[in-house]
Amino acid sequence: LALFRITPQPGVDPIEAAAAVAGESSTATWTVVWTDLLTACDIYRAKAYRVDPVPGASDQFFAYIAYECDLFEEGSLANLTASIIGNVFGFKAVKALRLEDMRIPYAYLKTFQGPATGLIVERERMDKFGRPLLGATVKPKLGLSGKNYGRVVYEGLRGGLDFLKDDENINSQPFMRWRERFLYCMEGINRAVASSGETKGSYLNCTAPTMEAMYERAEFAKDVGSIIVMIDLVIGYTAIQSMAIWARSTDMILHLHRAGNSTYARQKNHGINFRVICKWMRMAGVDHIHAGTVVGKLEGDPLMVKGFYNTLLQTKMEINLPQGIFFDMDWAALRKCVPVASGGI
Repeated sequence: LALFRITPQPGVDPIEAAAAVAGESSTATWTVVWTDLLTACDIYRAKAYRVDPVPGASDQFFAYIAYECDLFEEGSLANLTASIIGNVFGFKAVKALRLEDMRIPYAYLKTFQGPATGLIVERERMDKFGRPLLGATVKPKLGLSGKNYGRVVYEGLRGGLDFLKDDENINSQPFMRWRERFLYCMEGINRAVASSGETKGSYLNCTAPTMEAMYERAEFAKDVGSIIVMIDLVIGYTAIQSMAIWARSTDMILHLHRAGNSTYARQKNHGINFRVICKWMRMAGVDHIHAGTVVGKLEGDPLMVKGFYNTLLQTKMEINLPQGIFFDMDWAALRKCVPVASGGI
């Protein structure tokens, strides 16, 4: 099930607009084709089964759309998103369109691996319970040499942090190549661990131009002793799933920085609600994801942010409209994904 916030073009009936979105995101096209007679279109066609006006917005409507599970390849986030958000956002019948929430059925969820480590196993590895895990990002995020970067990592961990992390745009620039950063970071981590007696780490960003390069960086991070690696949301759904499979096979924790999400999540009438991204990333198998906070430099409504956290942490979700949760959902034994407060606490 999917919930869209629809803003129809002037003169377009909202029910017709909802039906158009349902059709375009499943079997329909811009004209009538005789090959429709060769398929079971009534089964595969998505159905808009409910249209409600949005409270306080005279030109917006909530459209509830149901899809047949057979429309989607098992375990493929790329295929799921190609249908749900593929062409419909440029559709002429709607002035704006936003995917607000989804309910993924139990049978389809079971085709995804989910987080390999999750919250409980990570706490066991860290041997830290009963309190939040505290981390910070190295600043300035660009311009430091590898040696100075490693020094910041050591000072932060020695000062009491559990983790340091790379920022989203630290990859392998001329002022600091990735191998240099990884080696100096691990030197700082090892010294902090030796002096404190605690398990600590730093999220080493393995985002790279190609999958081969990302695998190379992640393998190197593992070889030099890191317990966690990081990727950016902008690498794409297939790359995220591929890295999640690698992390599970190598027993590494995988952190996802939500770089780029606000390009489609911030507008209230068009794009994708971050809650849906949270569901997709938990399905994909990341162990951590930035989920915002109600203070700091980034936008965040308290109830909405709590809804994001609950989406990542609960095993069974119940309808909670103040938090923006429109559907009940059972997570089918997929592990919890750790929500990371981002943008300052």
